[in-house]
Amino acid sequence: MPITLKNMISTANFSILSYSRKHYPLLKQSVMILLLWAGFSSSAFCTSYLLPTSPGDSLIGDPDNPTIVTATKDDTLLDIALRYDVGQNEILLANPDIDRWMPGEGTEVIIPNSYLLPDAPREGLVLNLPEFRLYYYPNDKEQPTNSVLTHPISIGRQDWETPLGITKIIEKKANPTWTPPASIKKEHAEKGEILPDVVPAGPDNPLGLFAIRLGIPGYLIHSTNKPYGVGMRVSHGCIRMYPKDIEKLFPEISVGTPVHIVNQPIKVGWLNNILYIQVYPPLEGENSSYDDYLQKALDLVEKANNGQIPVLEGEQLTKALKERNGKLVAIFQRKVEEKNNFSELLKPPR
Repeated sequence: MPITLKNMISTANFSILSYSRKHYPLLKQSVMILLLWAGFSSSAFCTSYLLPTSPGDSLIGDPDNPTIVTATKDDTLLDIALRYDVGQNEILLANPDIDRWMPGEGTEVIIPNSYLLPDAPREGLVLNLPEFRLYYYPNDKEQPTNSVLTHPISIGRQDWETPLGITKIIEKKANPTWTPPASIKKEHAEKGEILPDVVPAGPDNPLGLFAIRLGIPGYLIHSTNKPYGVGMRVSHGCIRMYPKDIEKLFPEISVGTPVHIVNQPIKVGWLNNILYIQVYPPLEGENSSYDDYLQKALDLVEKANNGQIPVLEGEQLTKALKERNGKLVAIFQRKVEEKNNFSELLKPPR
């Protein structure tokens, strides 16, 4: 069944009239979450997630229930990626045995729907480059949403790397013009393409309809007139987003919002006392040996588990580190001593 606001409300099966005044705050939060989902999701797929309720947890989504869709006769994997708001690399990693150009009518395609949050402050924007993904934590002090929005992104090519670090948004502009720098004009000229000094706003502008300027000189988060490149290393260092995604993000984000750009091909985190790992290929040119990945993973496990490395599911860990396909893998489950609440109730009052 398609994920729609109508289906979600029907599934929730609540009636505003049945709530008494004392339940109003809970109802208000539920309605707010549903409206937030409707406002930020794509037409076919949810891109807004509730943050974990436990402070120590960092997994969003439902790893036990993957989303599977069926390709039509005319679909490519890139069409499906665009439709369900995932990037090109991401959908290829999740479906390594399916032809990207001709998946075939009736082929079942896995759509990634669960993520470990990057190890960064849960504020503003967090961009994890090896994951080709952006996370946005809305900051509404009057009505906290306890949610995170996530979208696929493109990043800079190996010879035009997107810089790492902490910065902030310093400007927003709708219908931007583009002034190609001399280095890009030279690159195009060598291919026989002469760029104008200024590219006007419009459908031929590579910045698309929206641009968000970062505090790092020369770098933007912007839309694109080539959406099928989202989820790849194709830019000159800027961050590209699907037009539909930045159109919704643009009015919600404000100047001064902090931005953390990180390089985390391996993520480790908890959900409900289960420790998960999520592994992606490294950025080109970086150490990608199995031993190096294993050491990084063990360091992260130790950090997540209060300085101790427990007895892990070795086979699952090895598989995740070798395949590097972005799938969530459970590698440990901690035992929690359950309190005998019944006996506690039988104790006489002090």
